[in-house]
Amino acid sequence: MRKGLFIGINHYNHVTPLSGCNNDAMAMASLLERHASGRPNFSNKIMTSAEETLTGRLLKQSIQELFSGDCDVALLYFAGHGQFDTSIDEGLLIPQDFERSDDGIRISDILLWASNATQIKNKIIILDCCEAGAAADVRGLRGGSSMIGEGLTILTACKKEQPAMERAGHGVFTGLLLQALHGGAANVLGKVTPGSVYSFVDNALGAWEQRPVFKTNVSQFVALREVAPLIAEDTLRKLPHWFPEASFVFPLDPSFEPTETAYSPENGDIFAQLQKCNRHSLIEPVDAEHMYYAAIHSTGCRLTALGAYYRELAIKGHF
Repeated sequence: MRKGLFIGINHYNHVTPLSGCNNDAMAMASLLERHASGRPNFSNKIMTSAEETLTGRLLKQSIQELFSGDCDVALLYFAGHGQFDTSIDEGLLIPQDFERSDDGIRISDILLWASNATQIKNKIIILDCCEAGAAADVRGLRGGSSMIGEGLTILTACKKEQPAMERAGHGVFTGLLLQALHGGAANVLGKVTPGSVYSFVDNALGAWEQRPVFKTNVSQFVALREVAPLIAEDTLRKLPHWFPEASFVFPLDPSFEPTETAYSPENGDIFAQLQKCNRHSLIEPVDAEHMYYAAIHSTGCRLTALGAYYRELAIKGHF
């Protein structure tokens, strides 16, 4: 079971309003509700300032409820105001009724609630708010142990001294998150993980823009969402058969190419699969610029480093 809490606050009683946070929370929840195939993904609760007054007390209660019980993944997404309070050396999420620092929700408290949720295998916290990057800084150590508990991943829009910008009805960070989750950050198998999302967002932002922050304490990334794989798993499972050794050169000849008189339909089917692997950088032609010429000139093809990696996964039965 997977559950997600999505919070968006545009309207504040005593703080400058924002414009894209409600949209961001609803868009993230809608996208993560199902995988691209339509298969159910997260069971979501959405809280926005357009629907109710999101007081500090209500938000604390809701976040504590998220990090309770027994489930595979619990995901917290927050879009709204945030600040780093230097007087208490603490990052805060700002609820709708915020007036002074005591009204803020301490990020360290959220991390503690998540870390104490030992029956939840994976806890993911995504913060699209200003100055959120201080979450779980080394200053947050308590009794010699890190505040990033086991199974916890944190992804924030910016560093602790930076603002989180809005553009065209979305936070800049969340706009990129949505692109990543739609498939921009998917691997060959179609899986979008927190690590691949961070890489996508980090590469999309310029050197002078806000910089995302990624911190994790997991032994294995969980897929946030799955889209159509770039290469069918059935094809990937054949890699050890085609390449008995990672360095093996698979021999090609004109019988693999449909335009040649020596064409064999059986070889043509294999060649079509090899070409798809080539398009996604798993295979490269030997002594030829294109796979076509490798077949015409009877050279061959070999695995790239990425192809050798997926061959190894196939041997281990990972798909």
